[in-house]
Amino acid sequence: MANEIRGLLAQVSDRTELKAQLGAMNVVHIAEELEEMDKPEVVKVIRLLSKNKAAETFACLDSDVQQGIIEAIADSEIGSIIDELFLDDAVDFIEEMPADVVNRVLANVTRERRNLINQFLKYPEDSAGSIMTIEYVELKSEMTVASAFAQILSTGYDKETIYTCYITNAAKTLLGQVSAKDLLLSEQEKTVGEIMEQNVVFARTNDDKEELMAIFRKYGFLAIPIVDSEDHLVGIVTYDDAFTIQEEEATEDFEKMAAITPFENDYLKTGVIQLSKNRIPWLMFLMIFGTLTDQLTKLFEDSLAIMPALVAFIPMLMNTGGNAGTQSSTLIIRGMALDEIQTSDIGKVLAKELFVSLQCGIVLVIASYVCVIIFGEGFMVAVTVSLAVLATIVMSNITGTLLTFGARALKMDPAIIAAPLLTNIVDCGALVVYFVLAKAILKV
Repeated sequence: MANEIRGLLAQVSDRTELKAQLGAMNVVHIAEELEEMDKPEVVKVIRLLSKNKAAETFACLDSDVQQGIIEAIADSEIGSIIDELFLDDAVDFIEEMPADVVNRVLANVTRERRNLINQFLKYPEDSAGSIMTIEYVELKSEMTVASAFAQILSTGYDKETIYTCYITNAAKTLLGQVSAKDLLLSEQEKTVGEIMEQNVVFARTNDDKEELMAIFRKYGFLAIPIVDSEDHLVGIVTYDDAFTIQEEEATEDFEKMAAITPFENDYLKTGVIQLSKNRIPWLMFLMIFGTLTDQLTKLFEDSLAIMPALVAFIPMLMNTGGNAGTQSSTLIIRGMALDEIQTSDIGKVLAKELFVSLQCGIVLVIASYVCVIIFGEGFMVAVTVSLAVLATIVMSNITGTLLTFGARALKMDPAIIAAPLLTNIVDCGALVVYFVLAKAILKV
């Protein structure tokens, strides 16, 4: 598909035919090609598309390409594109633009659209209200099925989804919902109130986006209605927006687990200086924290001098502990993210991790004992190392569990404590266990 649009621009001279061929293309494909083209070509293509198709394509573009288009087109064209965008897409675009672009955009949209955008921008960044759209089908309970279909036909073109319709009263209080399938299979004379589902699952405007994702995962909805504090229907969040949320949350968790401050742009579009700023604070913290292991080693210098063989097994012990703790915390974090594990489940999780660590530890005790004997270090050293491995694995799993639940209890993201931070804590613990056992068993 590469250069398909460039080929059309070069080969087709008739503007009408060019518009027709572009109009037949998928907007996602158009956007993918535009991101590889020069600004003048991008603007030319956008101007050849119909208003609706231009807006849909614009919504699929990266923010830097969107900014380039806005800076290159006339004020009247700006209003045409932004007014055609679904409101949630328009708000997403506005949030990523610099102040001068935002001012120009808001100055060239209708007053109604400007007021709506400003209203949405007031919602907290991570709230359901900040990502909802107001383009939904609204019906009244007294409508017949026939009149409901007439309403959908007259207004549905501008809605983000028409599969699920929402029923409200005169005060816009959410009363129920009905699917297009139920309407289609019902008698035309029945009222919407007779066939609507009244026990509607909804979210509130200030609910966190992660809570919204939990609802999508649990019920498999195509859309979720959003209500205000007085149960007035103010918008919906559709499944495509939910997928975007899921990707953003997963990316943020991966970055935190790797000890990187989350950043918004793609990797290749983020400057070297910004990437460094996002990493340096965590690296500095972990480096300083890591010096504790050096200090612990110094405390036991006399023991190491008497039996230097102990030093050879320190890296193995620390790596095993770090890996065990990371396994434990990662599974628990995933369970929390999917709402499989609640804070109240800490007792069950601790018991399970204790038994798992004992089983894993016993297997690794045998393996480590055999390895130490093969290395020719003697029976007592093998016993010391093996017991240290068992104790370290149990300690690591329990520590990973407690840290994860502790972070959740303190309203922190559990991903923050994962991997690097947990590994450093476990390293210190493993050294203490190892040297205490060595002193007790080997009398060093």
